[in-house]
Amino acid sequence: MGEAIRVKEPVKDIKCLNKAENAARHIKRTWIRTKVAAEKPQEQQSDSDPAGYARQQIAGAAGHLARAGARKPAEQARHLQQIPVKQIRMRQRLRESMEPSAEDHAPDSERRPPFFPRRKTVRRVAGGTLRTTSKDVAKPSESPAQSSRQRMDFLRARRKSILQMRQTSMHKPMARGTKASHTARAARLLMAGRRQLLALAASGSGLVLLVLIVILLFGGMLYAVGGDNAAAASSVSPQVQAREPEIRMYAEKHGIPEYVELIKAVMMQESGGKGSDPMQASECGYNQKYPRTPGGITDPDYSINVGIQNLAACLKAANVTSPMDMDSIKTALQGYNYGNSYIAWAIRRDGHYTAENAARFSAQMAKKLGWSSYGDKDYVPHVLRYYTFGRTPSGMGDMAIVQVALQQEGNVGGQPYWSWYGFSSRVEWCACFVSWCANECGYIKKGIVPKFAACMNGAAWFRQHGQWQDRSYVPKAGDIIFFNWNGDAKIDHVGIVMKVAKGRVHTIEGNSRNQCKQRDYALGSSVITGYGVPRY
Repeated sequence: MGEAIRVKEPVKDIKCLNKAENAARHIKRTWIRTKVAAEKPQEQQSDSDPAGYARQQIAGAAGHLARAGARKPAEQARHLQQIPVKQIRMRQRLRESMEPSAEDHAPDSERRPPFFPRRKTVRRVAGGTLRTTSKDVAKPSESPAQSSRQRMDFLRARRKSILQMRQTSMHKPMARGTKASHTARAARLLMAGRRQLLALAASGSGLVLLVLIVILLFGGMLYAVGGDNAAAASSVSPQVQAREPEIRMYAEKHGIPEYVELIKAVMMQESGGKGSDPMQASECGYNQKYPRTPGGITDPDYSINVGIQNLAACLKAANVTSPMDMDSIKTALQGYNYGNSYIAWAIRRDGHYTAENAARFSAQMAKKLGWSSYGDKDYVPHVLRYYTFGRTPSGMGDMAIVQVALQQEGNVGGQPYWSWYGFSSRVEWCACFVSWCANECGYIKKGIVPKFAACMNGAAWFRQHGQWQDRSYVPKAGDIIFFNWNGDAKIDHVGIVMKVAKGRVHTIEGNSRNQCKQRDYALGSSVITGYGVPRY
């Protein structure tokens, strides 16, 4: 090695040796500056604290880069030219030797001792550009074990921060997509409302216009933020949408321009917009041109005209005041199906439509006419599936049974549910209530929901038909929920799912303290045994 030092052939310019000395002095000055900074009283806590140590390293690196960036490019280039390539390669090997390696993961006793200051500046050539980087090395005043531990803590903290940033970036697109879907739904709702508002503005209905503005603003905001009740009604078919110009024209003609969306919902239930009689108005009293028999009208335009005229008369007879006057709208809708005589009868009897009086009227008329059935006693919930403002918001699932159950809220004592089932006196009537609601929708006759008075029998039916889910399932509106209060093998109670919101299942139940009441439970609650999932 002594002989290698005497060899001076590669060094032909004395200035290169001077520059090497300058580089050595620069390293020494950096070491002294770092040591002085490390010995300042205000940084003593950072030296002993890994987190503080990491902050100090980052601050030091930022300051060093700022100073390096302020140097003149010309001076950097001249300095680079005066440093021999051999010295650059030697520094590169030295820097590589300081990179973290498998040795850092060895026991403290096996780690190599630190021998350089905490901050070491190295210059390198990359693509012809001078770059300045800083490497973390051990503090000369620390023991090897303490230095290695602090360095590893710093690396772990940095790795954890990078992982957190990656996880955050992975979730952001999903959040944007979810928001976009809610915004798209809001846009569709507001566009439909815009057409309604234009019609109202033309007709001069100031009060109704104000009501609709409030409705649309509230509905649009709810859909945009993705509220728990932001489930839209089922969409009408393209065939119904294609008939909107005629619907709007005849709605204007018959004085109900603000009810275009309700008319579309009626048409969707009657025909889906198909056929020569899309409003199924052949048997209507306003039909003066075609036979008043099923399918008598063969002109779609005339069907829409007559159907809207009939619906306008029903809305007037039911005293409907706005597109959100739902009690009166339900009465008018059932009158459209049964005939106007139902409206006056229901108002005299109960003040408005109820599922119970709709069923009773159907039975009376069928008996009077000698028919096996009369009309559709579930016509109201069937139409409201397609009406933007008419459905109880609750997400996916069947709403007809929920609508029927909600009409019974507040009932005390369980009559007529247990007497309908066949009992001569009061019994525990939660299952009778569920069966009664299913029967009102025609689901028992269709075999969709069983008729049961004992909760265990209802659960057994769903299990036998492969329609059972345990408490880990996230239910939909119309699912049948079963409970066990005592943790034994017996099922004690049953109800109907309305919706799921903010991690809770909302239900409508019979015989909840002898009443029909709305309740809610945490998803996966231990009192929930499971769910019957009817194939509606």
